Amino acid sequence: MSVGTPRGLASSGQKPITEIPHPLSAAEESLSPGPDVSISSGGDKDLELTNGTLVENSSPASASSTSTSALLSRLQVEDNFEADAADLYATTETRDLFVTVDDPKKHVSTMETYITYRVSTKTTRIEFDLPEYSVRRRYQDFDWLRVKLEETQPTNLIPPLPEKFVMKGVVDRFSEEFVETRMKALDKFLKRVADHPVLSFNPHLNAFLTAKDLNKRQGLALLTKMGESVKHVAGGYKLRARPPEFNAMGEYLDTFSQKLGTIDRIAQRILREQSEYLTELREYASVYSSWAGSEEELQRPLEGVAGCVTTCCGALEDLSENMSQDFLPVLREYVLYTETMKNVLRKRDQSQAEYEGRLEAAVLRKQEDRTPMPLEVEKCQDKMECFNADLKADWERWQCNKRQDFKQLLIGMADKNINYYEKCQTAWESLVTVLQDKQTEDKTSETN
Repeated sequence: MSVGTPRGLASSGQKPITEIPHPLSAAEESLSPGPDVSISSGGDKDLELTNGTLVENSSPASASSTSTSALLSRLQVEDNFEADAADLYATTETRDLFVTVDDPKKHVSTMETYITYRVSTKTTRIEFDLPEYSVRRRYQDFDWLRVKLEETQPTNLIPPLPEKFVMKGVVDRFSEEFVETRMKALDKFLKRVADHPVLSFNPHLNAFLTAKDLNKRQGLALLTKMGESVKHVAGGYKLRARPPEFNAMGEYLDTFSQKLGTIDRIAQRILREQSEYLTELREYASVYSSWAGSEEELQRPLEGVAGCVTTCCGALEDLSENMSQDFLPVLREYVLYTETMKNVLRKRDQSQAEYEGRLEAAVLRKQEDRTPMPLEVEKCQDKMECFNADLKADWERWQCNKRQDFKQLLIGMADKNINYYEKCQTAWESLVTVLQDKQTEDKTSETN
């Protein structure tokens, strides 16, 4: 694959990087001794980072305890969320490719059992023969598409697919909950590819959306020529200096993945504890129900307690379901996203290593025999600049998606928790009324 400016770059508003001008004379000067940077960079620093840019630590403002302040904060979050959504889809009116994944179906044969999903497409692009398509795809077809995108678009960030099993301990991958969760993740993956100004023009995406039968054997095990040359030249080479903006990206990804991993582990533990608590709570309610049958004087209060506990069981079940089907999958998606972004960053470093290696060799030859700078050095320079521009543009897109997704996720989590506690509070308040009525009846009976 020849690497130049990707198709759709100009129309997407992606700006070419200007921090590394790289005229050959300046590039030769850049070979002066400097701090070596390993290609596989990373660190365990717990830095405070904003969108991959180092910032100074500041003390957090004290949270207000009043409901008015909480409401204002909630409205501020929603306003920011709407603003981000407007920025992300500012060109919605000019979009010309819409995809949807829905309608899962189970297929059973003598050889295997699997799920397929309907992939619907609407478009006005001239690359498509028809304005609408509807095909059925299974998980391995989505996986094929992602592999092909990684092979043919090595400078772009490819959105992650959901893992083979969304959560550890999932046994029934044909359960309704598992299939629904996977369908949502596949739909999000395909929408992000279709909305990307470069990936959406990839011919493999066209084949995935339109072909009845995918020819998945072709090219599956092949590496791109760019990948081969980079590995050959950059093997064992250390970068002279990675640009600071990419260092900041790497540090941000390390910190972000560490925080997500911690939240994911705690959320998994909370979910297990909620499941155990829910089991005990159901037994707790049944004990009160059976007790009410043998206590005539306490029948109404005991049945009231059983009813309250049962209501709390239902509310907790809804809360746990939201965490397992909505909260945890998003966390896991961004854990995978950070690993994908780190991989693209490593490829960028390999591209820089290839350029520096070839340039250093060319400079030595020029000093020895006055030979002109070879054309391959300029090509490597173009590849690296293209990589830098694509990575920075995809980084900004990823940050925008991340802000939107997490604002929506946290607002949903807050609403679910509020709903849970409101249901529990309402149930126990109704019990207080029953107990007060019972007390009034008892006093009346004693008076008479």
